[in-house]
Amino acid sequence: MGIAREVFGEALPLAERYAAFLAKAGVERGLIGPREVDRLWERHLINCAVVSEVIPEDAQVVDVGSGAGLPGVVLAIVRPDLRVILLEPLLRRTTFLNECVELLELPNVEVRRGRAEDMTGEFSVDVATARAVAPLERLATWALPLLRPGGELLALKGERAATELDEAKAVLDRFGVRSTELLQVGQGMVDPPTTLVRVVAGRGEVVGRRQRAPRRAKGSRKRSS
Repeated sequence: MGIAREVFGEALPLAERYAAFLAKAGVERGLIGPREVDRLWERHLINCAVVSEVIPEDAQVVDVGSGAGLPGVVLAIVRPDLRVILLEPLLRRTTFLNECVELLELPNVEVRRGRAEDMTGEFSVDVATARAVAPLERLATWALPLLRPGGELLALKGERAATELDEAKAVLDRFGVRSTELLQVGQGMVDPPTTLVRVVAGRGEVVGRRQRAPRRAKGSRKRSS
């Protein structure tokens, strides 16, 4: 537990409570496979917690397809400065997440039931996270409209990260993203390190084939390029 203590610090007891809940209720309800119990810390909790290294202070985060709360709940535990929305379409999973938030007494977490693609205009956040939800090509179309201009999609990916980034190029271009990159976080803490695809949103989101620009304040003038 040495690395876990280093990663979670004073929040370790809370992380331990979450791990116990995952190992029991998470397995019983099919959110975590029984074989994952013995590797919950390295493969799941620490793997998710190190993502916090690249999230700005006081950011608002939406965890798309949160499932059992990975990485959303973990990020809320390790970074109480974050405001986290756990977005999940399935009732049984949102029920689990609500019980989890109540058990852990996380004041910085909100659980919302719904599909990301139906949430455009409902809220706008600084960071969107996702883990094992969908290929980047599809995930980007769901997550990017939820970001403020300059916001970041942080997708936890494995060995196919570079390939998925290449395959998503056309979609990302259509959304007018500012930049993309592959990152590895948690060096020396998890083996292998956690691989992230970071996508920085452009000025506005695409609706169909048209790009919708952010609203300008009354009296402001549109700059000529």
